[in-house]
Amino acid sequence: MKVVLFCGGYGTRMRNGTPGEAPKPMQLVGPRPLIWHVMRYYAHFGHKEFILCLGYGANHIKDFFLHYQETTSNDFVLREGKVELLSTDISDWSISFVQTGIESPIGERLRRVRDRLDGDEMFLANYADVLTDAPLPEIVDRFARSDAGASMMVVPPSDTFHCIELGESGMVDGITPVSQMPLWVNGGYFVLRQEVFDHIPENGDLVADGCAELAKRGRMLAYPYRGFWRPTDTVKERFALNEQYARGMHPWALWENA
Repeated sequence: MKVVLFCGGYGTRMRNGTPGEAPKPMQLVGPRPLIWHVMRYYAHFGHKEFILCLGYGANHIKDFFLHYQETTSNDFVLREGKVELLSTDISDWSISFVQTGIESPIGERLRRVRDRLDGDEMFLANYADVLTDAPLPEIVDRFARSDAGASMMVVPPSDTFHCIELGESGMVDGITPVSQMPLWVNGGYFVLRQEVFDHIPENGDLVADGCAELAKRGRMLAYPYRGFWRPTDTVKERFALNEQYARGMHPWALWENA
């Protein structure tokens, strides 16, 4: 299945506002950028046709792949001045680089690459900045067996805030971490059918327009997941992932145990 990655947003909560700064999917976790980790996850399960929806910072993403250094994450032999790779990352990948606008919302970016999907009934989509160890084949199979128009992985909120239950006279009746509330949030891993395009207007949004309309029609499937899932919306979250990687703890890297 083809994989559409939305990697053209400004990512203002990750950046410091410096002109020309790399976009969020290009922020490093270990020796490789976030987008690489997401793509390796999909490739691990055999999904190696990628469509990158570019926008802000497109040159950073293009340059990374145009000058890709296999030796950064693969063993190799240097013999008589020539590099002999013992393994490769992306040699069997197909990557389409599509400029989808600087200001385009997610839904519009998806609309602008529809022709790259070749009419495939089902395809995958992701924000390119969220890491997980979720069982992708199970997610896809569950969706394929349904007649839903879209599937969204949903996860418990990751915020550290506490919800306060107020009683009479301002007395607190209970305190519950938001992560333990019966709430689910968008996990960023989508399986979609062509039907989703029927509900995304020009300059529309994938979730607020497409998924919301499918939900109203009873055609939106959720895959609840309580395993490893980490967003990288902020510098703090990216640093935490990087520290975890440095300690040898990267459960999303399922390909390392293959």
